[in-house]
Amino acid sequence: MSDYNFAIESKNLNKTYIKKNNLDNRALINLNIQIPTRSIYGLLGPNGAGKSTFINILGGLVKKNSGEVKICDVDIDNNPKLSKKKIGIVPQELNIDPFFTPIELLELQAGLYGVSKKNRRSEYILSKVGLLDQKNSYARTLSGGMRRRLLIAKALVHDPEIIILDEPTAGVDVELRQGLWRYIKELNNNGKTICLTTHYLEEAEYLCDYITIINNGKILKSDTKNNLINLIGKKIVKFSLNCKIKKIPQSFNKYNPILNENILSLTYDKNLIKLKSILDELNAYKITFDEINTYENDLEDIFIDLIRNND
Repeated sequence: MSDYNFAIESKNLNKTYIKKNNLDNRALINLNIQIPTRSIYGLLGPNGAGKSTFINILGGLVKKNSGEVKICDVDIDNNPKLSKKKIGIVPQELNIDPFFTPIELLELQAGLYGVSKKNRRSEYILSKVGLLDQKNSYARTLSGGMRRRLLIAKALVHDPEIIILDEPTAGVDVELRQGLWRYIKELNNNGKTICLTTHYLEEAEYLCDYITIINNGKILKSDTKNNLINLIGKKIVKFSLNCKIKKIPQSFNKYNPILNENILSLTYDKNLIKLKSILDELNAYKITFDEINTYENDLEDIFIDLIRNND
């Protein structure tokens, strides 16, 4: 068991890029994040929100302007070498040397991290990402999905406590994406902390325990996935009517009613109104139905709403 609560922690983290025209581009503004140990944590936001800047600071590729960052309770300024050993980063770009084979790339990466030959697990890692049969093929002959899996394998050679995935399933087909999801879950079940950025809201909803939504370098919302989904309590209920109604009763205006042929759609806040009260109202007006269907918010609704209100 780890003796720290947060695998990654940032306090008042700031990063400003200076453009050629001397205008400041504030990529991160007082960013405060606490990523619980052994969780799957999602960073969501549009392009340019600051997600990759944050990851590059963790990996030592970008120098922050101010603030504090700890990885497994190790300050990245006080002990950068140790903090880097704690993480394995899977970049968004497919930057793989085309003239090396997967087994050569993993052996080289393990050597760079000081992993002794007897402790290397290159073939095992390749088998876990489905690349053992291609271990001696040149990287340039691999498909895009295979290269994505090879990047994940490279990040695992030194057995890091934290795995950071920057758009891990970008550009891969649905079947491969679901396979990678299963492997990410397996890594987490084995005690790894996973931090990922993604544009696929379905991916965040399926994988993540916690989610932070970022836009323009600022945190818009940070909470558990379930709390975020419950944040906007709108629910839609659709009734398939078996009676004719000429006019929707005025008292139903609070539900933004829509009547399309025999389908009556009502929208309500599930945190304030119970479905039973709507059924009682329908009964009072003798509005009868054969079928009822309900629809709730998903993460996409919340994401779009927060970004729209922030811009």
